[in-house]
Amino acid sequence: MDMLAPVSLPAAVQLGDQDKLETLQRLDQFRHWRSLDDKRYCLGCGQLISGRQIQVIGGTRGNGPLRIICPTQRCAAIPMDWVLPTDEVLANNSRPRAQRTEVVTATSESRARENRIAASLRKFATHFHRPA
Repeated sequence: MDMLAPVSLPAAVQLGDQDKLETLQRLDQFRHWRSLDDKRYCLGCGQLISGRQIQVIGGTRGNGPLRIICPTQRCAAIPMDWVLPTDEVLANNSRPRAQRTEVVTATSESRARENRIAASLRKFATHFHRPA
């Protein structure tokens, strides 16, 4: 038996528009869906997806409970991986991956510097602590 064989997902459940919207509203505990035309940005694959595109799988005849997944092939994202497509999210993710990594690295370095400064200030403040 080949342990590296790809896992196949059950076939998508076909639902009417109203049933699909109700399913999205029930299964996405992170964001509210007002219509199937609402869009989300998938952090897993970097695609903008709509409620109409999201796949519903599982259920009584599928494997396990009913769940919703990203429609992009080879993307295993679930609702917690989808964010509202704000201008900031779209602008940040429209840059090449290398530039996004530079931003993250610069932000991490900035936070590390701020943490060092805060630690120094806390240490300095202990000299002024009044006895109880």
